[in-house]
Amino acid sequence: MLDRPSADLVGQTAAAVPESDRTGGGAVAAFSTRSGLSLTIALLGFFVITLDAVVVNVALPSIRDDLGAGMTGLQWVVDAYTLLFAALLLSAGALSDRFGARQAFGAGLALFTIASAGCGLAASVQWLIIARLFQGAAAAVMMPSSMALIGQAYPDPVQRARAVALWAMGGAAASSSGPVLGGVLTLISWRTIFFVNVPVGIIALVLLTRAARSPQRDVPLDWQVTAILAMGGLTYGAITAGADGFSAPQVIGAFVVAIAAFAAFVLAQARGDHPMVPLALFRSRTVSVASGVGFAFIVGYYGLPFVMSLFLQQVRGLSSLATGVAFLPMMLIGAVLTPFSARIAERRGTRTLISVGLVLMAAGLVVLGVLPATAPVWVFSALMLVVGVAGPLTMPPMMGALLNSVPASRAGTASGVFNTSRQIGGALAIAVFGALLADEGTFLQGLRSSLLIAAVVTIVAAAASRLLPDVTPAACA
Repeated sequence: MLDRPSADLVGQTAAAVPESDRTGGGAVAAFSTRSGLSLTIALLGFFVITLDAVVVNVALPSIRDDLGAGMTGLQWVVDAYTLLFAALLLSAGALSDRFGARQAFGAGLALFTIASAGCGLAASVQWLIIARLFQGAAAAVMMPSSMALIGQAYPDPVQRARAVALWAMGGAAASSSGPVLGGVLTLISWRTIFFVNVPVGIIALVLLTRAARSPQRDVPLDWQVTAILAMGGLTYGAITAGADGFSAPQVIGAFVVAIAAFAAFVLAQARGDHPMVPLALFRSRTVSVASGVGFAFIVGYYGLPFVMSLFLQQVRGLSSLATGVAFLPMMLIGAVLTPFSARIAERRGTRTLISVGLVLMAAGLVVLGVLPATAPVWVFSALMLVVGVAGPLTMPPMMGALLNSVPASRAGTASGVFNTSRQIGGALAIAVFGALLADEGTFLQGLRSSLLIAAVVTIVAAAASRLLPDVTPAACA
């Protein structure tokens, strides 16, 4: 028996297909072709978004040397992307619902491709940061619309879960190839890590012209400046604290702005006629837990490459290519296991899979945090592989459970909330960990503190994941 959200999505998707296409084997094949095209486009979009986040970590030392950036500049190169990504995801979810997933995705992809070229052409760290802001804004539009494309194309919960797993393959492929590709490209120039997004973006845009237009809904848009101020103030305060200390007036002021803006945002959502983030959405235990799991997962999964890239190149003296190779097992394991995550969840249950993945991540982070700095590089690489296993065990089943827990009309908004929590986790991880690593004299101590903080956050999320309903997709069929 279908749960209510899935049943609604079946009805709406069926209504969007002409009667002639809903009868006969040939019609089924045609619908499958359209579904596969939507999945391919969403996968390519997720590929470039993930690749850009992964390759930049390996290139940070080269960017520092070429553009004369300090630790604060490097943090902003990473966080400019994640900050706008997180701040605009909430509005972008409603944008996808209102204008249609296909139309919103196309606009975001075009901007992302142009901004990637701008990053590669940047003549200073300031211009690079500005281009990264545009990349983040574009990625914010792409992410929820890509998930909504999949939700519309695959109404059946089992097929949707498997489609989400294949969609995650785009990220897994980018993650697995990113470190080595970034290392190779950085040997040529760090600029090529951004130029590589351009041909992929063009291919996806060409394919998008063949996809059917997505349905549009009369969903009000509410561009909340308070959300941007809250996230921006929090990120700025955490990054600046690394250089000036937490007692600096500008740091205290940034945190005050963040708190006030967040309070204003919550108040506006509670009282507004058309809230960007309906607070009633969090009455769903799955939505609330998914937001926390997404946040914690990215703190570890996104924060680890940032700190370890700097450690392996600055402390251990590895080249960018050797550093990329060290990350390869961690990234490859995701590419290998992701295609099987949906089937494993069908047999073992999503809750069990998510909990196991988070516990493995926490264990790997703890061991990395206490490992001597002089340990062989292959040991670090092997332990990062343990962290990498958490990716396919946690994210695909969590996203599938989230999509199955909300009505189709809220798919874009729920996706935006989920991915916002992920990006906030990534932005704060870079801000806090970068602050701990800012002093070269205490770099190793900051490295250990960063990894242990990530482990604590992850284990808390593992405990919270036990609150999820352990319903397999097969049980909904």
